This record gives sequence, C-alpha cells and structure tokens, in this order.
Amino acid sequence: MFRTALRNVLAHKARLLMTVLAVMLGVAFVSGTLVFTDTLSNAFRAQSSKSYDDIAVAVTAAPNQQDPNATPGLSEKTRQKIAALDGVADATGRVNGFAGVPDKDGKLIGVGWSNKGTNFAPGRDGKDAAYDFTSGTGPVKDDQIALDEDTAAKGGYQVGDKVRVATNGPVETYTLSGVFTTEDGAVSAGGSLVLFDTDVAQKLFLRPGHFMDISVRAEPGADADKILAAVQPVVGDTADAQTGQALADQQAKDIEAGLSSLNQMLLGFAGIALFVGVFLISNTFTMLVAQRTKELALMRAVGASRKQITRSVLAEAGLVGLVASLVGFGLGIGLAAALRAGMNAFGLKIPAGDLVIGTTPLVSALAVGVLVTMLAAWLPGRRAAKIPPVAAMSSVHAVATTKSLVVRNTIGALITAAGLLGIVLGAGKGGDEGRMLIAGGAFLALIGVIVLIPLLSRPVIALARPFLKPFGVAGSLAGQNAVRNPRRTGATASALAIGLTLVTGLSVLGATVGSAVDRMTTDQIKADYMITMASGEGLSQAALDAVRTAAGATAVSPQQAGYLQVKGDFKSVSGVTPGDVEKVLNLRVVDGSLGSLAQGQLAVAEKTAQKQGWKVGSTLPVEFSDKKKGELKVGAVYEDSEFVSPLLLDTKILNVHDPKPYIPQIFVKTDGGPSAAAEKAVAKSLGDNPAVTIMDQKDIRDEFGGVINMMLNIMYGLLAMALIIAVLGVVNTLAMSVFERQQEIGMLRAIGLDRRRVKRMVRLEAVVISLFGAVVGIALGSFLGWAIGETLRSSLPGYALVLPWGRIGIFLLLAGLVGVLAAMWPARSAAKLNMLAAIKAE
Repeated sequence: MFRTALRNVLAHKARLLMTVLAVMLGVAFVSGTLVFTDTLSNAFRAQSSKSYDDIAVAVTAAPNQQDPNATPGLSEKTRQKIAALDGVADATGRVNGFAGVPDKDGKLIGVGWSNKGTNFAPGRDGKDAAYDFTSGTGPVKDDQIALDEDTAAKGGYQVGDKVRVATNGPVETYTLSGVFTTEDGAVSAGGSLVLFDTDVAQKLFLRPGHFMDISVRAEPGADADKILAAVQPVVGDTADAQTGQALADQQAKDIEAGLSSLNQMLLGFAGIALFVGVFLISNTFTMLVAQRTKELALMRAVGASRKQITRSVLAEAGLVGLVASLVGFGLGIGLAAALRAGMNAFGLKIPAGDLVIGTTPLVSALAVGVLVTMLAAWLPGRRAAKIPPVAAMSSVHAVATTKSLVVRNTIGALITAAGLLGIVLGAGKGGDEGRMLIAGGAFLALIGVIVLIPLLSRPVIALARPFLKPFGVAGSLAGQNAVRNPRRTGATASALAIGLTLVTGLSVLGATVGSAVDRMTTDQIKADYMITMASGEGLSQAALDAVRTAAGATAVSPQQAGYLQVKGDFKSVSGVTPGDVEKVLNLRVVDGSLGSLAQGQLAVAEKTAQKQGWKVGSTLPVEFSDKKKGELKVGAVYEDSEFVSPLLLDTKILNVHDPKPYIPQIFVKTDGGPSAAAEKAVAKSLGDNPAVTIMDQKDIRDEFGGVINMMLNIMYGLLAMALIIAVLGVVNTLAMSVFERQQEIGMLRAIGLDRRRVKRMVRLEAVVISLFGAVVGIALGSFLGWAIGETLRSSLPGYALVLPWGRIGIFLLLAGLVGVLAAMWPARSAAKLNMLAAIKAE
C-alpha cells in the first residue's frame, strides 16, 4: 500500500502542487518565526552578555522612600569608597538622560525614546572601556561631546564640527571631540548616544557630584560575589547592587519576555494560514478520492481492507506533507533572513550574529506540516475506505446530494448559533472579558459557517444568476456548475471567507476607531498647535514661558500632570491656565463656570463628579504632592475629555507644591490660525529645539490615528499569507473540476461551444465562487468588527460604527480579480481539451 501511495503521489504531481504550496507557506511562516525570534534572542543575549563582560558588580541608585521628590543618586564619596574595596580594580560612575542631535536639516536623528546622553568616564589610561573611538577622543571639556559612529554618519558630522544638542533644558552647541562605536542598546534601536564630560552630564541629568549607576570592575582573580558582599554595606538601602552576571541573566530573560509577544503574534498568523490551508488540503484529497473511485473500488475488490485504503491515503498525505515541510523550512530560513534585513532597513538595528537554526524550528516544521496534511486528509481517507467494491463496475462519480447534507447542516447551524451568541454576549459585556468571549464566539462562528457554507451556496449564488445572463450560454453554465457540487463550492469559498472575515473585521474596527479618534481631536481641540517632547518626557517651565512670548500667540495653556489626595484617594489633576484653557480646548461645561479656576477653585469631570457625589459648591479636603493639606471648592463640572485629567486646577496652585512640574503638552492658539509663519514663530521661541515636536490639528490626528493605520497595515501584510493560500485553493479546485468534467466539456465542445466560451464559462464560475466566499467573509467580518468595537465604546468618546464601504468594495473587486486570475490555467486547460478524447474519458 505504501508503494501504491508513492505511485499516486508521483502520478498526480500537478494536482498535488497546490497542496504542497499551501502547506509550504504555512510551514515557512512557522519555521521562519521560530528562526527569527531565536536569532533575535541570541543576538541580544550575546550583546547583553558582552555589555556586562567586564563588570563584576553593578550598583543602581534607589529612589528615596521617605521623600519621593528627593533627587536620587550615588555620591562621588560613595564611588571612592567602593573603588577602595579589596578586589576592586576601578568603579565607574554613570549618569544618563535624554539627549537629541539634529541632522543638517534640523531634524532629530532617532525617535526620541532611543536618544540617550551619558558621561565619558576615563580611567587612569585616559580611556573609557565602554567605548572604542574610531576618530578623535572623548570629551574632557565643558564645551565638548562625542557621538556614536552611526549618528555622526547620519548627521554628516566630523571631529571638530559644531553640534547642537537638545536635552530637557535649552539647546546648547558643542564641539565634536570624537566618534566611537558601542554596544549600547539605544544605538542598536536606531537612536543616538551623546557623551558629555562627567561634570556637564551630572548638571544636565542629575546634580553635581552624583551618579545614577556605578559599574565595578574586579581585579584579576577576584570573586564577584565577595565584592558584592563588600559593596552592599557601603551603599546600604540607597542603592541596589547585583553581580554583572546576574544583570546579564536578568536582561536576557527580559529580552525573551519582550520577544515572546512578537513570537506569539507571528505564530498566530501562521496558525491562521495553516487553518486556511487545511480546507485546501482536505478539498484536494476529497476530489482526488472522488476521481479515483474506480481505482480504489478495484483495490477493495482484489482484497484491500478499509484500513489499508485509509492508510494509503494518509501515507500519500504524509509524503506530500514531508516534502512541503522540508521546502517550507528552507523558505522559512529565507523569511527569517528577510525579516532581519527589513528591521535593519527601517533603522531597527539588530546586533551582529549568525542566523540561529536550531532543532526546534526543524522539528516544529516537520510536525506541523506532516500532521496538518494528514489531519486534513483523514476524512477523505475514511470516505475512500467506504467505497464498495461494486463501484468498480461503474465509472460514475458519486456526487453529494442536498439530502446528504442534512446532518452536516444541523451541526453547522448549532455551532454557528453558539458562536453568534458568544459574540453578542461579549459585545454586551465589554472589556477584556467581553473580547475573550468574542474571540471564542468568532472561532465557533467561523467553524459553523464553514460547515454551513455548502447549504448557503445555492441561495446566495442564485442571486448572482441575473448578472450572468448577459454572458449567454457560458454564463448560465457557469452558474449551474457553481452550485452543482455544494461541497466542492463550499470548500473552495471557505478559504476566501476565512481570510476576508479577518481582513474585513480589522477594517471595520480600524475605520470605527479611526473615526472616533479623528472626531475626538477635532471636537476637543481648539488649539492651532500641540507641543510635546520627542523623548516622551515633559517640557520645562522655561519652555512654557518661552512659548507665551511667541509672536502671534493669543492663548497658551499647558496640560501639566500632577496628583492630589482627596479623602485618601489619589486623583490625577491637570494644571491649566485659567482664561486660556477654554480657548485651546473644547471643554463643555455641565454646571458652574471654568472662570472659577482663576479663583483657585477646582473643575471636575462629569463621570468623576457623579461617582464621588461631588457638585458645584462642594468643598473637598485635599493633600498636595508635598504632603501639605488644604481645601478646594468645586467651581465647575465639565464633560470628560481625553486631553485632560478628571480634575483641573490653576498651575499657579500646583506649582507652589511642585517645584519641578511635569508638562506633557502645551496647547497654543495663534492669531489668524495655523500657518507656516505661526509655526516658525513658535519654533523660534523654543530655540528651534529639534527635540520639541510642534503638531497642528492634522498632525495630532495622524499621531493618534497613525498607530491604528500602521497596525492595520501590518495585519493586512500578515494576513496576505492566508489570502494567497485561499487563491491557491480556488486554482486547485477549478483545475480538478476541469479534470473531473472532461467528458462534459468535450460534449459541450462537440455541440458547438467554442473555446472562447469554454474559457469564459470556467472564468465566470471562478468569479462566482470567489465572490460567494467574499460575501460570506465580509458579512461575518463586519459583524465581528461591530462586536469588538462595542467593547471599546466606553473608552472612546463619540464612538459610532463606521462601515468602510470603499474598502469593502475593493475587497469584492479583488475577490472577483482572484477568480479571474485563478481561472487562467484551468480555463486554458479546458479550452485545449481534445473533443473526442474528452468524450471518451472516464
């Protein structure tokens, strides 16, 4: 029986090619994901280990528990004590913070969060072991800096050039003293690293004479654990101390944890691709079995048992799966290399290292490919085993009737109903729990619809028949062929339906959330500009004062983040400028007046006021951030806004208790509205700081909606794999359908249907089946998009369902195009059939 299976595989190479491709693509995704994440993990682990190679003990300053506002730090005296311990070769102090460098056009190099500044800490030999200089030397004067090699190249800087550097203070100009290479993670992430003289770095990022970290190097032969034991009494509870090895191990674990989410997402899409592939494989083997009814019946007649027939089909599937898995594994390695190159192309540098090709990806590829193929072929194999020997006397293939689908339809209806119920319940529940219910319901609904899809094919495709009439006889035949074998039509349409369910669901959700975000920004922001720091850190009070002097600025208000304790509960509060905040933000007042802010009163968001039982005139006992207590009167209640906290207070009151205010945003209204001149005036007031981002309303919408669009594009790209497999399914089914209907096509040719109309018939059949799958997928996907959107309603002001009709139309057009392209080869094959040979064919 094994030899028979091998012969069948070799005899039907063309028919099985699409199955091989489907399995191969799914396996490539799985193995490529595993190789890629193993490679990343290994590269970052090696970099982490290298970073701590020379460090015996790392000491990190801990926050002051008694006074959180106190500046943490390790003094120079502490560093000297550590350096004097037995076994210590030297102790290097570090301070770090945000430092951004612009290119020649004034644009920030890097993305803010990955722009870092630290101090150059030379040893007795004048060198800093953490950095290798390729030109020049480290900064030893107040007006000098050094840059990493990549940043210097991007900015076109050379030793001796003047370089503007943005920190959280004013922009300063320094002389470039040197260029270096480093293993620092900020640079690896596509950012920049600026080295300052130690005194300068301490003034910028901490305070004079203090460090955030101290790296301890051991003398040859010294034990790191003994040094750690000696360091701990010196630093006490003012710092955390660990061995370099412990830190390297912890960082390696953090890296693996960070990569696991990426790994799971990619494997999830690989699973979707394989899920779609199952239907293609099952359909392929079902049709192969149907076409070999006589052959299998003869085998039964000469003594083959049912088990042997089933094993023969499974062995065939196993061979196909093995070949597809091996090829897919090779393709997966190429995919991993391409992903790595793609990340580098986008500026996300990965540490140097070879691709890691372990046994786990290979075993997983083989297991997934072979098992999925054999699982998909199991049901056709069972059907093959049930073929009676008497069937060898007839060449008529058994075609499933509508009656034979009753049990299937009943099961499908029950599963679909359970799935739809889960989705509706999840939409009503909301939150993470609701989304989990929706996910479970979606899975059941998909399975149920796939089971029901043969039943759905007749009424849905019947609706398309009027559109086929203009194509004459070819159109009528195409409509009849599309519903002749509901199982085959359903299996073909299922793959497209699954892919378009996911794509449509994402599109509906993306359009709905995007519209809500767009409405939120346009409805709630009156300001012409919103100013933020590219680093994600807060703006300084000096920056706020500077913006107020900008030419043409008519209203300026910060959104200054702070907190109050009200009756023991911490409440976030936004510091704003009374009189100006109403001009830059659209805060709809429910009761009272925002003018009361100028009298030192509190404004409260409506939901918070309702929950706490506060109203205009209520007096609240509060405790400020500096632990001082007082009372605040509620002067206004306003509708909740996404751009301010539930409590509003005049910045003058907050600043009394917080000498270093945190200002995430500054809103600016200008005379005459947004213009190039107004934006230039604002930028000039801030010293043309490259680390400051000035956004108009369009930029604000893009900032909030851009993340959604980026995620959608990534999802579309990943789901493309499933859609490619769906297309292969259409091609495969049509090719086998043509082979199965050779005699019929020969008769049609004999009675006058020319080759052109034969091609048209096959193409129209493919288009009808593809559009049927698309309609089912779009309907289910829209329902899923609505359900998930409902779980976000409470967190998205102005939420309203948006159906992206333009995209849905594009999906239908693409489905039709898929049908046309998929039918090219089968239609050509059908048109080329020899009439006499086809009529004679069994």
